[in-house]
Amino acid sequence: MVFHRLLTVGFIQSSVSFWIGRIAQALCALFAVSILAFLFLELAPGDYLDRMRLSPQISQETLEAMRVQYGLDRPFVARYWTWLGAVVTGTWGYSFAYGIAVAPLVWGRVMNTLVLGASALAVAWALALPVGVWWATRRSTAAGFSMGFLTSVILGFPELILALILLVLAERSGAFPVGGMRSIGAEDLSAWGRARDLLWHLVLPVTTLALPAFAMLVRHVKAAVEDVMAETFVLNARALGVTGRRLVLHHVLRPAANPLISIAGLSVASLLSGSFIVEVVMGWPGLGPFLLEAIRARDVHVVIGGVMCSAVLVIAGGLLTDLVLYLNDPRMAAR
Repeated sequence: MVFHRLLTVGFIQSSVSFWIGRIAQALCALFAVSILAFLFLELAPGDYLDRMRLSPQISQETLEAMRVQYGLDRPFVARYWTWLGAVVTGTWGYSFAYGIAVAPLVWGRVMNTLVLGASALAVAWALALPVGVWWATRRSTAAGFSMGFLTSVILGFPELILALILLVLAERSGAFPVGGMRSIGAEDLSAWGRARDLLWHLVLPVTTLALPAFAMLVRHVKAAVEDVMAETFVLNARALGVTGRRLVLHHVLRPAANPLISIAGLSVASLLSGSFIVEVVMGWPGLGPFLLEAIRARDVHVVIGGVMCSAVLVIAGGLLTDLVLYLNDPRMAAR
């Protein structure tokens, strides 16, 4: 009994150390991203006032006053320290172009990106899991070879071209809305009507993101299931007469889960980077177009806010992956 308690206490201590280490790594990564983002913007030529300098109606004195007002005359370390203070207060700095705090500007765009990315991720995994398991059980059949050819074609097709093709088809057929997130007058609809309108606008961008993700994920699911099916305990279960769905559900899926959970964390990052391109092409009001506009305008705090939100989403995906891995196999905390 005493030995069991020691094991329990030791396991709890290792779990606490595991999560403290993971959170510390995440905070260090965010700190490094913020410094690099500020540094790259500092090294880039020009600033927010460049366009105004081209106007003969704006005097040099006015430009210098604006430069002092925006803090562009201050050294790099001072501006970075001021921005850290703004992060603590929750404003994330102020936008030069909009004249308001960055946080409310970026937050709405982040939520739109999350809606798109989470929907695409859910669709991709909902298709990849059953199809991957099915493919692993039919790898030497004509259906298996056909699935391999199909996924190769999808992976070799650029997302940008796929998005343009879907937009052309939607514009000519009128079957789906082209661009935007809501229809005109959608705010006057009922809750169900607004939800249906949003789902209808999600079809094209989600399809563009989910198809390549599905093609990648289904291959990983197939490989993970095949590896487990070759293990001795699965062969023993087959020898005892366990086959079909019972074999997969009770003996294969749980051991195959760990590598798939790790891939899930990576898919969050890949979908986020891909969603920025899709948002710009398809007019989805997410973080991608907003960040591109801020980069063009050299709106420093908005750019930093967008970059940091992207980093938070990616790192949060990694932490979520660690949590699911831990729940599936708590022994990983001791590794």
